[in-house]
Amino acid sequence: MATPTGTQAVDRAARLVTEVVHAPGSVTFTDLAAATGLAKSTTSRLLDALERGGLIRRDGDGRFRPGEVFVRYAWQGGAEAGLIEVARPFLDRLGELTGETVNLGVARDGLVEQIAQVDSKYLIGGTNWLGRPVPLHCAALGKVLLAYDAAQLPPGRLDARTSRTITSRAALEEDLRAVRRRGYAVTDEELEPGLVAVAAPVLRDGAVVVAALSVSAPASRLPAASIATVAGQCAAQAAALSAVLGHRPDVVPPATQPPARPPATPPARPAARPAARPPAHRAHAQREGAA
Repeated sequence: MATPTGTQAVDRAARLVTEVVHAPGSVTFTDLAAATGLAKSTTSRLLDALERGGLIRRDGDGRFRPGEVFVRYAWQGGAEAGLIEVARPFLDRLGELTGETVNLGVARDGLVEQIAQVDSKYLIGGTNWLGRPVPLHCAALGKVLLAYDAAQLPPGRLDARTSRTITSRAALEEDLRAVRRRGYAVTDEELEPGLVAVAAPVLRDGAVVVAALSVSAPASRLPAASIATVAGQCAAQAAALSAVLGHRPDVVPPATQPPARPPATPPARPAARPAARPPAHRAHAQREGAA
């Protein structure tokens, strides 16, 4: 049976959790202390315990949001409710790292629907993609969703959006195999002339891909030499978001793994020396003993 002190601690923690869950957005430490009437030292101690238990989490600004326990519950059955709210800190961080347009996309009716965006810090290339469905086969987001069976390619011919669009289903399948192998997708002027994008999968518990995270930019700002670096940043934030959604990978995501190093060549073993012959007097004694 819990002691009165223990019950009181549970009641206070429950009040803090309730404030965080019912808040319209993230909430500050000061707001929580004021709303519950708890001393700051008590508030700090309880928030630390709740964070360790996954009931709350801190964003990049130190504000509090519902933790992964609530996120996992909300995602039971694959529901998309709350995904944008949960993903927002990771989109913002990726936007800060790259300075380019960042999008979160899901499959919808045989197309990619971009449901959240962080705008580029540049004027050129700052397109608003929200509410603009695009074909799966020529978008980096779409290639990720196709590669990990989160979307199905509609029947019929693949439309050529540019001269570089992949319109052969066999060639597209080969490209999707490359996506699975390296852990991210690339589109190089396949959706629009001059537009380059990379994307990585977002997974929930059970290793189910539920969305894709992308970075897009003009080809002049995302040349071939920079693609691997930006794709690695994108994959890292997608993996961090996946962890909040309950995914626990057993290995480092392929996009963030260092290239395999060739095995070191073992040094040549020195040739065996012939056994030294015993002195003549010892050999004679050995023969006598053996007899």
